[in-house]
Parts: sequence; C-alpha cells; structure tokens
Amino acid sequence: EETMEWLKKCAKIITQHGYPVAWISPIGVPAIQPYRQTKPAKVITVSQTVTLNDSSSDDLPLNKARQVSAFPPNYIHSLDSSHMLLTALEMDRRGLTFSAVHDSFWTHPCDVDEMNEVLRDVFVDLYERPILQDLKRGWELRYPDVTFPEPPEHGELDL
Repeated sequence: EETMEWLKKCAKIITQHGYPVAWISPIGVPAIQPYRQTKPAKVITVSQTVTLNDSSSDDLPLNKARQVSAFPPNYIHSLDSSHMLLTALEMDRRGLTFSAVHDSFWTHPCDVDEMNEVLRDVFVDLYERPILQDLKRGWELRYPDVTFPEPPEHGELDL
C-alpha cells in the first residue's frame, strides 16, 4: 500500500509539471502513458451524427487524472512483463521450451519443476534490485526540474 501511494504521488507530481508519466522498465523498455484529453469531432451524415473522440495527438492537454490512476497498475504490468521476459531468457539459456501469455507460463510436463525453479530464481533476482530507487533516478534524469519524494524502504523478501 505504501508503494502504491508513492507511485500515485510521484505520478501526480509529474503531471502537475505538465509531463506524461514515463519510465524505463527493469529490462530497459521505455514506457510513456498516452492519456490525453479527448477532442470531440462531429461527423454529420444524411442519416446520423457521430461524435468521434480523438486523444492521439501529443498537442492535446494531458488527462491528469487518468495519468495518475493508471500509472501504478501500468508500472506493475511492466514489472510482470520484465519477470516474464527474464524467465523466457533463462529458460532459453537452459535449452528448455517456454511459452507464456500474461501470467500463464508453460513448458513440457517433464520440465515443469525446473521452470518453477527458474520462475522463483528470476523473481528473487528481479525484486532484490532497488527497482523503486532506479525508477526515481530515471525520473530525475527525465524530469530534471521535478523534485520527487524518497521511495518507501526496500522490504525483506522473506520467501
């Protein structure tokens, strides 16, 4: 809960400075939230009037509420996808078959025990990193005019 509140607070600070929330995932993938205010456009035809909402232009104002509310789950998704890709790379390094969709991971039945070991080892390796400190450092580079609060203390990973 403390981490989620910190993520929301930082997202709010970023949007108050007029920036969309952006970050680099633990595997180096850049992410920028696209949420902007919509610009309605009416299309009038003989039989009807249709209103289209366009939010694809970077010139439109930020949807600050959506930027803030969407950031914690989007950031967590980027951590989950990092875990999945790191798992896939380790399975490949070991010469094992691996497939995944979202948080469902598959391999041949004879390799399930080893995949479970890989999943846990990669998870521990990922979350032993100072990921919140790394996130803050990335923001400080990207948004040099913004001051961020310190992230919550790194907890104990007691498995």
